[in-house]
Amino acid sequence: MVEAKQPQPVHLSDYRPPAWRVEQVELCFALDPEQTRVTSRLSLARTTAEPEPLVLDGRELELESVAVDGRRLEPGAYEVDERHLTLCEVPERFVLETVSVIDPRANTSLMGLYVSNGVFCTQCEAEGFRRITWFLDRPDVMARYRVRIEADKAACPLLLSNGNPVEQGDLGGGRHFAVWDDPFPKPAYLFALVAGDLATLEDRFTTRSGREVTLRIHADEGHIGQCRHALESLKKSMRWDEDVYGLEYDLDLFQIVAVSDFNFGAMENKGLNIFNTSAALADPETATDADFMQVERIIAHEYFHNWTGNRVTCRDWFQLTLKEGLTVFRDQQFAADMHSPALKRIGDVVLLRDAQFAEDAGPLAHPIRPDSYVEINNFYTRTVYEKGAEIIRMIHTLLGPEQFRRGIDLYFRRHDGQAVTCEDFLAAMADASGRDLAHFARWYSQAGTPALEVRRSYDAGSGRLTLEFRQSTPPTRGQPEKLPLHIPVSMGLVGKSGRALELQLEGENEPRGTSRVLELKEPVERFTFVGVEEEAVPSLLRGFSAPVRLDAGYSREDLALLLAHDEDAFSRWEAGQTLAVRLMLQEIAAIGAGREPSLDDALPEAFRVLLGDREAEPAFLARAVSLPGRSYLAQQLDTIPVEALQRTLRFFQAGLGRRLADLWQGIFEAHAGLDPASIETSVMGRRALRNISLAYLVWGDVPGSEALALEQYRQAGNMTDRLAALRALAEGGGAAAEAALADFYEKWKHEDLVVNKWLALQASMEDARALERVRALTAHPAFSLANPNRVRALVGVFANMNLTGFHRADGAGYEFLADRVLELDRLNSQVAARLLTAFGRWRRFDAARQSAMRGQLERVLAVPGLSRDCYEIASKSVA
Repeated sequence: MVEAKQPQPVHLSDYRPPAWRVEQVELCFALDPEQTRVTSRLSLARTTAEPEPLVLDGRELELESVAVDGRRLEPGAYEVDERHLTLCEVPERFVLETVSVIDPRANTSLMGLYVSNGVFCTQCEAEGFRRITWFLDRPDVMARYRVRIEADKAACPLLLSNGNPVEQGDLGGGRHFAVWDDPFPKPAYLFALVAGDLATLEDRFTTRSGREVTLRIHADEGHIGQCRHALESLKKSMRWDEDVYGLEYDLDLFQIVAVSDFNFGAMENKGLNIFNTSAALADPETATDADFMQVERIIAHEYFHNWTGNRVTCRDWFQLTLKEGLTVFRDQQFAADMHSPALKRIGDVVLLRDAQFAEDAGPLAHPIRPDSYVEINNFYTRTVYEKGAEIIRMIHTLLGPEQFRRGIDLYFRRHDGQAVTCEDFLAAMADASGRDLAHFARWYSQAGTPALEVRRSYDAGSGRLTLEFRQSTPPTRGQPEKLPLHIPVSMGLVGKSGRALELQLEGENEPRGTSRVLELKEPVERFTFVGVEEEAVPSLLRGFSAPVRLDAGYSREDLALLLAHDEDAFSRWEAGQTLAVRLMLQEIAAIGAGREPSLDDALPEAFRVLLGDREAEPAFLARAVSLPGRSYLAQQLDTIPVEALQRTLRFFQAGLGRRLADLWQGIFEAHAGLDPASIETSVMGRRALRNISLAYLVWGDVPGSEALALEQYRQAGNMTDRLAALRALAEGGGAAAEAALADFYEKWKHEDLVVNKWLALQASMEDARALERVRALTAHPAFSLANPNRVRALVGVFANMNLTGFHRADGAGYEFLADRVLELDRLNSQVAARLLTAFGRWRRFDAARQSAMRGQLERVLAVPGLSRDCYEIASKSVA
């Protein structure tokens, strides 16, 4: 392997406060697609007693001039290289003016200022602002911004930035200007600018204090009608944040801009959120029910950042979970309140276990607050976001809603307008509640998913039930030894009769209801319940009260009891999933031993019990009869047997489809005639149950099922039903699938987001032609490496969701991915690095596949000029 220059990591332990304070930022943009001139005036003041040079960050900037207090400096008075501008001899207080030229059109990184379909827009988190102008680009440097934008009026009639508009006018020569002033200090990563020809959707919102806020969403003319759901979601979010957290919006104007070229889902820039179109556009014709839910959630997430991220921000990027984990928790709460708490919790846990647990178990495992990084862009991870939210949820569980709210209120009173740390948040929670959270703080610094083993013993004579808990966390990179964590376990007892039992711990005077929280802090702990009148099964980790792997020692009979009678909907679902995983693992082992798989009665009967529950929500039933995903199944195996795992999944799908054909057919017919345009929670749930029933009928090759799918595809009145039918046909294969896929593209080729679905569906099809199909689609006119949405839909889905296609025995899938990563690294290293994470679990496969994957990682590392983003992922993966 060629020795590459190794980028040096940044360490949390090296943090030092900034030597300079920026009191005011004045920016002037003379916009031009290829030569934008940026004039920056920074009012600076030294914060240290000892003189220190001023070192500003910058990337790909053509520096024209530097002036101090109006005096232009000669080149010898400062030093400039590809990453820094350094001034050694400067006053303690002064105004620095720099003039730089940038090329937005050539900026394929989509960081800083770039052009998307003729629209100028920015993305500055985490370190994109340094691609715009020279600055102290770190989150603990907060300043007030005044921004002047000049542009061609015909090309850019809309000129937007953070804060409030204060001036606008014509300049002559077909150009015009606008001036924006943001009254709130903010770090550079929250700066935003948008200029272009966009349509606008406007509404009003009156805060609970009576102040009227103007709401605007901007998108291209052809898609502005698809933004109404986003606007309604914004108003719901604003009202919810007032009702639940007492937080009002603080400006008179809130704006969202939807653009098609964006590295992320959305960005919370103060007062001017910039969204990927995939996170803002939704109507029944082009968006599925899942898309509607996702748009609502992301709108809420970015709006909630106004307080948890903007008004109180991160001291440094190691504290990223401070804003993201907390805000994910808040958007989860919001979505639960808007729809079904149980279904929302199940969905969140599926995502956590499929993606974050896998991350925790691989070479890229890290705590929610890492202690070092090479490239901060690589730490926008499921661990920081989703596991971070679980840590906040545990605090909420331990403190209770009222004390948690008092902690949030204290947090804002202490730190409004500041850049702070995770310790500051924990201190506010502890001080407001009187709880000692020092032990709990280990969750912030310890990587890995804890394992929780529970064993029980029951003495019928004395009515005593004892539970023994053993916790452990496997070693991860740099952390071979793990300390015990503070784990809240929400639980209940379900008697063999099916009733919920009262819970009374030994030493207590009376029972405390049928559900309670146990707090674990030691490696081994025992809890004895008294007055247990009948043998009972403990319902453990209700609501998934902690992000752990649970081994409760349940028998099949225990799982059947919980599935039928547990009063906690999450625990009912979990019982079914546990049973399915156990049975599927048995058949994977059987195939590995050369035996034919079999389907006994346990799972079909469990499904019959579920589907016979007339009180259950249809959406819950749709979730409950969905089999565990490939990723979660793979996590249960020391070595991932690609072919056996896929064969087992298909076998169970087909077997359940045939065994329960009468039920699936009845459900499919019972839920016909739904309003295709409705996005009411109950209607979406019925659609979900109907479509999973159609899928099982097709998987089981039940006579007439293909005709049902074809008819639904042709007659569907919304994208949810149309795509569900197309997916069923595609998984069935054959001429009908090819014809439907061709028809789908022809009808929807002018809708970018629908084309993404078409690409993703084909990328996920697991057949012998998977790689050839995906490779051919990279040459399709609809595909572009320059568009992150297209790359994620085709290459990302293939690498992460097509088990047999990506993990072909000949290694061709790995070579394909490495080729795309290296192509992308020259265009957009962030997107390239995210693709590269698909190699992260290479040690979990057979020797031949291990060798092939490692070989591709080493090939990537050997490329001269490899980005810091890809270097960090590849080097950590092979180490």
